[in-house]
Amino acid sequence: MANFIQSVDERTKLAGANRLEILLFSLGRDRATGREEVFGINVFKVREVMNLPAITKAPDMPPGVKGMVSLRGNTIPVVDLAHFCGLDIDEPPGILVVTEYNKGIQGFLVHSVEQIVRMEWNDIKVPPSMMAHQMGGLVTAVSELQDNRIVMILDVEKILAETSNMGIDPADLATLEKLEIDATVMFADDSSVARKQIETTLDHMGVKHVSAKNGVEAWEKLREIADRADSVGTPTKDMVSLIMTDVEMPGMDGYVLTKKIKDSGRFKGVPVIMHSSLSADANVDIGRAVGADDYVPKFDARELSDMLRKHLKIPEES
Repeated sequence: MANFIQSVDERTKLAGANRLEILLFSLGRDRATGREEVFGINVFKVREVMNLPAITKAPDMPPGVKGMVSLRGNTIPVVDLAHFCGLDIDEPPGILVVTEYNKGIQGFLVHSVEQIVRMEWNDIKVPPSMMAHQMGGLVTAVSELQDNRIVMILDVEKILAETSNMGIDPADLATLEKLEIDATVMFADDSSVARKQIETTLDHMGVKHVSAKNGVEAWEKLREIADRADSVGTPTKDMVSLIMTDVEMPGMDGYVLTKKIKDSGRFKGVPVIMHSSLSADANVDIGRAVGADDYVPKFDARELSDMLRKHLKIPEES
């Protein structure tokens, strides 16, 4: 298993080309349906795949968190994905997928891993409404494999918001002052939880906003805004003050969206901020390479506020 995940440097070349690699895994056979579904996770988020070590139980753990494991001197939480998907699995999981999200390390229990497949983001679709309500409402994207199976990509940020206190801290919101500025922020994120976090923070700051569920929708809305600006003879930057984008989104990822914005003269002077749970240095470097003006990891209301103040040219709070 140690060699299952190759060098991140090899995968860095895929970013910005609207491509990625997905680790396929199973959570086991569901007793209720008799089916064993296929799930996927972006390899960029995977630190290690290993046989399940001994789990230490701890008091007052959130539901779905089985305990903790010690990994090279670090203690990390072990999250039962089957629990959040509402599956009744007929045999216990034996594999731990160690991941990095939002500057934190966590392990996900899975039954087995299959392989890594290379895909294009435009082959990864928003799930149909019927499927969106399955698996605890966690399916954020789907794609068809070459063998005609459907792979489901989960909204991991929703799980982490419930297990790791990665939601909005009311104490942080209380420290944010309203921005005395007429500004509109466009943001794109495929996670419903992330969109709600951003909306809550911007509303608290008194900042107008327009949202999109993925890069394709964001690009369409941005072109519509630019068309309106052209029709009244004003720069687009007067209608959208800042653009914030997630990296992983079905249809078009944040790297390609950023490159499209920066390659278009219609958005001159509009800063683009990458807002992502992919917090490793390699991901920050890729964002800069495609023209992103800055990068803020998910999710910290204070960090987001500071980033907005910086790029909207708001003086620092005294």
